[in-house]
Amino acid sequence: MAINRKQVKKLLEAHEFGELFNQLGWDWPESDTAYPAQIGEELFELHPVARKRGFMALHCPSIPDSSIRAKIESRVSRDIREHLIIFTDEETGKQRWQWVRRVPGQPLSRKEHEYLPNQPMLLIEKIGYLEVPMEEEDGIDLIDVFDKVKSAFDVDKVTKKFYDHFKKEHDAFLSFIDGITDMGDQNWYASVMLNRLMFIYFIQKKGFLDDDRDYLRQRLARVQELKGKGKFHTFYRYFMLTLCHEVLAKKERTLDKDLAALIGNVPYLNGGIFQPHELELKYGDGIDIPDEAFVEIFDFFDQYEWHLDNRPAANANEINPDVLGYIFEKYINQKQMGAYYTKEDITEYISKNTIIPCLFDKAQKACKIAFEGEAAVWNLLKDDPDRYIYPAVRHGVSYDMHTDVELEKPVPYPKEIETGLDTTKPDLLERRKKWNTRTPPEAGLPTEIWRETVARRQRYAEVKGKLERGEVQSINDLITLNLDIRQFAQDVIERCESPDLLNAFWVAIAGYVPKSGSNKKAVAAITVLDPTCGSGAFLFAALNILEP
Repeated sequence: MAINRKQVKKLLEAHEFGELFNQLGWDWPESDTAYPAQIGEELFELHPVARKRGFMALHCPSIPDSSIRAKIESRVSRDIREHLIIFTDEETGKQRWQWVRRVPGQPLSRKEHEYLPNQPMLLIEKIGYLEVPMEEEDGIDLIDVFDKVKSAFDVDKVTKKFYDHFKKEHDAFLSFIDGITDMGDQNWYASVMLNRLMFIYFIQKKGFLDDDRDYLRQRLARVQELKGKGKFHTFYRYFMLTLCHEVLAKKERTLDKDLAALIGNVPYLNGGIFQPHELELKYGDGIDIPDEAFVEIFDFFDQYEWHLDNRPAANANEINPDVLGYIFEKYINQKQMGAYYTKEDITEYISKNTIIPCLFDKAQKACKIAFEGEAAVWNLLKDDPDRYIYPAVRHGVSYDMHTDVELEKPVPYPKEIETGLDTTKPDLLERRKKWNTRTPPEAGLPTEIWRETVARRQRYAEVKGKLERGEVQSINDLITLNLDIRQFAQDVIERCESPDLLNAFWVAIAGYVPKSGSNKKAVAAITVLDPTCGSGAFLFAALNILEP
């Protein structure tokens, strides 16, 4: 970072955001006129502080609650697609820097990073990524600016950093394993053990293991104290295998007094990853892993903060279940080893098309008025149809996937393709002889030929027409038409004006137990049933659907 960090801190504390961005190489805004965002009866004024190649930075001199910030974001997005909003509180000195990540096939994801006066470096480090050096000025465009903002505020880079470090620790852990002669089996077992350890780290940090957030390291110390440091690899053989096979994997336990005291209050987890593994059955008591291996892996894990949620990270070293999924996809998903991991896109598709319709059906029964008449939630589809049509479908028509820019008009058909559109004229096959050639990237998707591009455009026009005419009036229609059901669900909840509708969705998720003597019916809560939980891929996919 070229600018002085003390100067950055000073400008942040003074809310001199224009000067801050100017020192980062951004341009002053063309106008200082505040952008109004009317949310209900409240008017929020967002002041432009900087711009760069179409990317705008805005300042809101208050920090409303999360739902209001989401509505402000939605309102601003209609006019300024690429932007960053800085919410500030003059009294406390707190700031929230909000940016939206757009990923094809997923709802818009708000990324918020908090600035605390007593912890300024967390945000200052991120701000350094926004700098545009003088030597980049002539060649930079909107995509480059977007990439800089993404580097600063997207937690995916934390996942990549963790994975790169994890690979090295995996190889180091592998070298400690004794008693497995086959290298393939040795590599497999290292992955199995690290899988278990990562899962345990998540639940120990929630205090689920004997109310000890440093459970594994503390038990390692106690085992060494009881049995002797490094003697007979006792932590692995005496403690870890017992914890996995006899405690986490079993509801009924038979432990001696000393072991029961050592393990403490630990819940039973109904999942396959703690059951005796086939490699443990194959090599039996011959497998050993010295204490040193666990010390090193705990030192690695303790460099990060582990959270069982996917909230916007305030710390550059936070690890959440998405990271675990990334590790599984890269390392554990090896069929030749007999290990399987269902990738995120598959679990997300299955989960969203089962959970969201269930929620809408329950909410509609409880609050029918929100789904009928002139103010029905379905009007969101009519008001902004492109918002709910996936970018891949819109590519080359109203959107460019390569530049992430909205198109004013479709990429035109070449003459040799356009001549085959009219089915009423003769010689249709002759006029369509070029339709089996590859579509260029500006108009087509990867591997798409013109025949497929024409069909996709026709489908887009058909679906958009249905939305504009208000013909989509049920949640099942969104599935049938392959619309962005997650974005729609998120918008319905964030934009709803009626507390009754919001309560209906809350009850659909959390359930409702009526008081004794009440005439109201009980409502069952949403639960996730995954008997073979494994890596938790489906469990985390379900939680990702429900959380926003």
